Amino acid sequence: MRCPPNPKKRGTGKQPAGGAKPEARTASKTTSPTASPTASDDALALAARVLEAEAQAIRSLVPRLNDQFLRALDLLVGCRGRVVVTGMGKSGIIGKKISATLASTGTPALFLHPAEGIHGDLGMLGSSDVVIALSNSGETEELVKILPMIKRLKSPLICLTGNASSTLAKYSDVVIDVGVTEEAAPLEVVPTSSTAAAMAMGDALAVALMERRGFKAEDFAMLHPGGTLGRRLLLRVEDAMHVGDAIPRVRPSTPMKDVILEMTSRKLGCTTVCDAGGRLAGIVTDGDLRRLLQHKPDTAFALTAADIMTAEPKTIARDELAAKAVQVMEEHSILVLVVINQKQQVEGILHLHDLLKLGVV
Repeated sequence: MRCPPNPKKRGTGKQPAGGAKPEARTASKTTSPTASPTASDDALALAARVLEAEAQAIRSLVPRLNDQFLRALDLLVGCRGRVVVTGMGKSGIIGKKISATLASTGTPALFLHPAEGIHGDLGMLGSSDVVIALSNSGETEELVKILPMIKRLKSPLICLTGNASSTLAKYSDVVIDVGVTEEAAPLEVVPTSSTAAAMAMGDALAVALMERRGFKAEDFAMLHPGGTLGRRLLLRVEDAMHVGDAIPRVRPSTPMKDVILEMTSRKLGCTTVCDAGGRLAGIVTDGDLRRLLQHKPDTAFALTAADIMTAEPKTIARDELAAKAVQVMEEHSILVLVVINQKQQVEGILHLHDLLKLGVV
């Protein structure tokens, strides 16, 4: 019995009439869609509305700064233990940031997760601690469950909330209103303006606390030794300067040939000129040599260090901050500073390149 031909395989292999090419069977390549100008404009307009809404939420806090803020500040200043910050969800994330800001500005602080708190972590909390609780609604279940224990410990409670009549507010010793009229997101369900307002108020508390306690830049550096700011505020000239045999030295009567040899061997682009007592008389730099060879090429090697040195060069003390040395170098467009003591004796050489390597610049 003969099988009927398969329609999918039917074909004679001949070109269609008129020489037209057979229809391509491969899928055509798709190009990635590009945003239309209208879509881009809409996205930028939405982003602008979000930023404006959050900015307005923060601005609206200013008229609400009152005696409650001052009471919160007094509690924080008088805290003999730690500041324990707590909150759930996005409020918890903001709480972690506030806790970190407080800790980095001299106030011992930690974050307590409410859900972990009701399962044992309330042991982190003591009666000498001050609690800062964040909740926009003031009714967050996990947070509400730990409020009786906070009261039982008699730990002062400061709340940042958008609902002054909430359970959280009723338990609190201080209620700071951080409520917003609307969230920045179109759906009104994504915490945006409310979290921005809470974080800004947390920063306001932290900065006011810094000011009240007289927290200085040097104190900040002590808590940030690994950062660029820490290096700028902690590193001293004596930590970076070249000392001992690494210091290039010549006498005022040293011939130019020996001046050049001393500068070449020490590789600092200069040499100090000192008297017999080691007191600084001047400095000779690469720039001085270039100018000498340019203007007096025939007599250059007949001169001495005293003939071309810069008298009274820029100097610095060893206990000054390295950051100040950078400032002096930038102000006078120089690469090296001579480090001297009170007797004008040379103690070291500080080069800009060394400060660059140490991350001070």
